[in-house]
Amino acid sequence: MLFEPSAIDRQDHPDGHASMHTAVALCGLLPPGSDVAIACGDGTVGMRLFGATPDAPDWLPSLVRRCLAETVPAPAQALLHVLKTPDGACVAVAARLQQPLSEPQRTAWCEMAAAFGLALLETERMRARIEGLEKSKQLQQALYEIADLAGADLEMGQMLQHVHSVLDSLMYAENCYIVEYDEEQQSMRFLYFSDRHDDFVAEPERLYYQRDMPNSLTFALLRHGQAVRGPSPQVRDRLRVDYDALHGPDSKDWLGVPMLREGRVCGAIVVQNYDRALHYTDADRALLAYVAQHVLTAMDRRHAQVQLERRVQLRTQELQRANHDLQDEIQERKRAETLQLALFRIAELAIRSESLQQFYAEVHAIVGGLIDARNLYIALLSDDPKMLEFVYSVDEHSPRRPLRRRGRGLTEYVMRKRRPMLLELAEIEALVAQGEVQEYGTRSHSWLGVPLFDEGEVVGAIVVQSYTTQVRFTEYDQRLLTFVAHNVGGGLARQRAQERLRLAHAELEQRVAERTRELAEVNQQLLAQIAERWRAEQRLTHQALHDALTGLPNRSHLLDRLGEAINRARNGDGMAFAVLFLDLDRFKLVNDSIGHAAGDEMLVEVAKRIVSTLRSDDVVARLGGDEFAILVSCEEGLEGVRELAQRLLGVLGQPMWVAGRELFPSGSLGIAAWHPRYRSGEELLRDADAAMYRAKAQTQDRCAVFDEAMREAALRSLDLEADLRRAIKSGDFEPFYQPIVRLIDGEVVGHEALLRWRHESRGLLVPSQFIDLGEDSGLIEQVDWLLYAQVIQRLARSGTGYVSVNVSPRHFRSPDFTDRLFGLIDTAGADPRRLRVEITEVALLDDAPRTLTILQALRDRGVLAQLDDFGTGFSALSYLHRFPISALKIDQSFVAGLHGESGAGSYALVRSILALASTLGIETIGEGIETEQQLDTLRELGCDYGQGYLLGRPAQHD
Repeated sequence: MLFEPSAIDRQDHPDGHASMHTAVALCGLLPPGSDVAIACGDGTVGMRLFGATPDAPDWLPSLVRRCLAETVPAPAQALLHVLKTPDGACVAVAARLQQPLSEPQRTAWCEMAAAFGLALLETERMRARIEGLEKSKQLQQALYEIADLAGADLEMGQMLQHVHSVLDSLMYAENCYIVEYDEEQQSMRFLYFSDRHDDFVAEPERLYYQRDMPNSLTFALLRHGQAVRGPSPQVRDRLRVDYDALHGPDSKDWLGVPMLREGRVCGAIVVQNYDRALHYTDADRALLAYVAQHVLTAMDRRHAQVQLERRVQLRTQELQRANHDLQDEIQERKRAETLQLALFRIAELAIRSESLQQFYAEVHAIVGGLIDARNLYIALLSDDPKMLEFVYSVDEHSPRRPLRRRGRGLTEYVMRKRRPMLLELAEIEALVAQGEVQEYGTRSHSWLGVPLFDEGEVVGAIVVQSYTTQVRFTEYDQRLLTFVAHNVGGGLARQRAQERLRLAHAELEQRVAERTRELAEVNQQLLAQIAERWRAEQRLTHQALHDALTGLPNRSHLLDRLGEAINRARNGDGMAFAVLFLDLDRFKLVNDSIGHAAGDEMLVEVAKRIVSTLRSDDVVARLGGDEFAILVSCEEGLEGVRELAQRLLGVLGQPMWVAGRELFPSGSLGIAAWHPRYRSGEELLRDADAAMYRAKAQTQDRCAVFDEAMREAALRSLDLEADLRRAIKSGDFEPFYQPIVRLIDGEVVGHEALLRWRHESRGLLVPSQFIDLGEDSGLIEQVDWLLYAQVIQRLARSGTGYVSVNVSPRHFRSPDFTDRLFGLIDTAGADPRRLRVEITEVALLDDAPRTLTILQALRDRGVLAQLDDFGTGFSALSYLHRFPISALKIDQSFVAGLHGESGAGSYALVRSILALASTLGIETIGEGIETEQQLDTLRELGCDYGQGYLLGRPAQHD
């Protein structure tokens, strides 16, 4: 074949010297004074090699060069031989002879020259392959670094700076900047800018608009949408923009590549050269375009990570608010129980107390359990009604209150008014200024007094007061103390009569006993303070390195031990080790269904089981929530770790009783074995965590070992997310309708709309194949609205009976859910009474006031609500009467268990649910009916409606 002039000449390449040496060697086989020229070409890879003896005339090398491109007749003054091979190679050799050669000599020399040329050409091919492989390896490593940067704990600017360093290692990119483009606003942001000759300072948060920069090359590139390279003037001419000195100096070579997301320009990467005699090539353009898409992917992953963290933070705040409301309810219930107990104890004290002081002290203790009563006294009228005796007083400033004549104090004021009085400092000062009261002792900031009555007459008062602004009494405290005072009055009368008899005989002994008790209390307090300080120091040390709930080492402790193990293994004097990452399956369901206290109890039991399974030198740590990490040595290699993991899962899976329920816990284990590439314990935990998610994705109660294939799995998840986004835009989701049948006569009264995804390559997908990804990415709400629109449009067109759609708790947190749903109904002209929503028990308790408001608004328009999967969640029966629920859907697990091994339990549970629903006037629907036996049983128990494969499979049309 002929070789075009575009092939690569290698005369100045090291192999060019090799071709010259080859020519000299071939010349040595000819008579003295001869000259030789050789040319080799490869049309497949596009290269040419030339060589000649030093004294060869110019026409000799020119001759062999021409032979590579065309057929040339042999001149009379030269020996010419041309060899062409089937694989596209060509060797041309010519010699100027001083003496003629015989025919055999000519033949032998030509064959040898051709062999030399082919060998030289093969050597160059191998060199080209090696260079190509090196470049591919360098590019692959760079892309891995860019992918790793997306998951690194770096700010966006730091990440892009590292990306710039990687790009500079692949090509000349000393001057580089990256922009993000908003096509709708016609604006861009400089995410990164580095240029040695341009003093422009980029502000990542600032927006630059196209209307303000009409002559910007960057905006022109973004509008053009394709890669452009060349000197700045040529690029401007091509993109039809004028020169503007405000946009920086011109470069000798300029290369810009747009970043595309689903075919739309969303940014660009630009590199430029000012002073080097280097020009960017098509290969540089292709490389920069390839890197640009990976940078865009890294940026998208970073944005997704930031959005996920924001959603997690918002969800955490919501859970904290819900927990706060729950704690308030618990606290209110505890107050009521405490008050009831206090009244019982006061009634009992009036009978069993041996002395008045004991009675007063125990009343004080009871009151102190209800309100802040650190400063409390009880004042009673003496036998002489003109005197006021303080029979009991505990006070920070006036521990002893002497007997005094009745005057105009606050105590006498409340006795005169014959009603409880709650006074703040300003009110007390006003009463003093008016002359209503006279102050005794230290002034109070908050004062609460309640009169004591005996047979309708005021006999004294019980008072609590505060000397600081931090403690302020409320009307609730006033009602509480008033209620207590009613019970104290009668007890006081009885106790005072008994006390007068005892005081005469026990005054001296009482003084000695009180003094002794005071000294003992002081000594005991001193000893208690010393012991408490020592215990506090021990607790602080332990809490810093251990989990408060389980007592296991915490994350900080584990990372310290991992660091020690890595140092020992890296220095060669330590044993190989592995990290196991354990996550409990469906733990959130335990918390949501039977409470966080039960969840904590379950975690403690799991921690005990893990510790009991391992050796004493292994480290078990709780990282938080339901996640545990285990550091074990690999004395028996990775197989030994696998066996340990399986044994651990077996022990964990044994049943346990928590909060009166038998639970069967399970977990997913990820294993990351020590490798010299690990530099910190965090990296080992990260890979073990990734392996755990692989195990969880496969099935529950499994373990998986981390390998590089898991990175590829993450990329596949990204592909599915991209498919999901495209499917939302193209409307590839459609409802399938499953009939709901009245059991008494078999008539179809409605349908449930079930979501299906008609995937372009994988066919029809059910929600279990993509719902988790949709929830994680937040796209499932858009999918739901596509389904709602199709269902409502079909309701408006034809059909009878109702259609129910599933609504997740996520929608109930949206402020415009009802307005948007009613908008679809009004636009389509559908009858809202034919639409029903199915919600789960979690939605009822997630934000009860908001949920009640939404359900009531739906019911007002005729849209009824059905409670789906009833019995699998909280089963909060006390909430059913608060919410407008029209039907309960009995979960299919209970229906399936009616005639299984646990048939008696399922039968009793279903019967209880039906009885409850009947009492509340709520309809019932049995889900998952697949056998005639199940159908007959539900009909006998009085279930109203049914749904399942026996009664009708989901179909595309209702």
